[in-house]
Amino acid sequence: MVAGETVRRVTRRRVRTRANLLDAAFAVFAAKGFGRVSIEEVCEAAGYSRGAFYSNFDSLDELFFALYRQRADLIADQVAGALAQDGPDLDVPAAVDRVTEVLLLDLDWLLVKTDFLVHAARDPQVAETLLEHRARLRGAIADRLARAGGFVEPPAVLGDMDGAAHAVVAAYDGVTTQLLLDRDVDGARAWLKQLLTALLTDGSGNLR
Repeated sequence: MVAGETVRRVTRRRVRTRANLLDAAFAVFAAKGFGRVSIEEVCEAAGYSRGAFYSNFDSLDELFFALYRQRADLIADQVAGALAQDGPDLDVPAAVDRVTEVLLLDLDWLLVKTDFLVHAARDPQVAETLLEHRARLRGAIADRLARAGGFVEPPAVLGDMDGAAHAVVAAYDGVTTQLLLDRDVDGARAWLKQLLTALLTDGSGNLR
């Protein structure tokens, strides 16, 4: 009984340590860029020793992958939730509003994500992780659109549901690239809303 409780305490402490390291790394990566950060800087920001770091991660790369998966899962869940709030009949303009709010709230995340993209471009294994996230996000979007009432088929130019989901993600990528440069969050939201509405509706707020 005592041994079991000790194990649970150790497990909880390790989970908390890991979470604190991820939070600290996120802040440091956003401020300095992935390639300019050392393990010592992450440990200092989190208030832990190198030993605590290495008991949770083998390298900065592994920590970065864990951080990216954590944030990617959060974004995917938020997007899926935003698209699911209307039940079987999707209110596209309202859903677009919710999605743009979710995707554009965190400039620090966009900085970290961009760092990850550059890192992935130089490393096939990292690229595979990024592609898996993007595919999962597109799948969630395509699935929700396919289940939306009145959505008979996507615009012909986009092909199928996967094509529509690709277009949504591409619109997001383009708008957020500009956002990183000009920091105009309101302008980015407005542009993304217009692009997504044009892609997904016939102009009247109804699905194509």
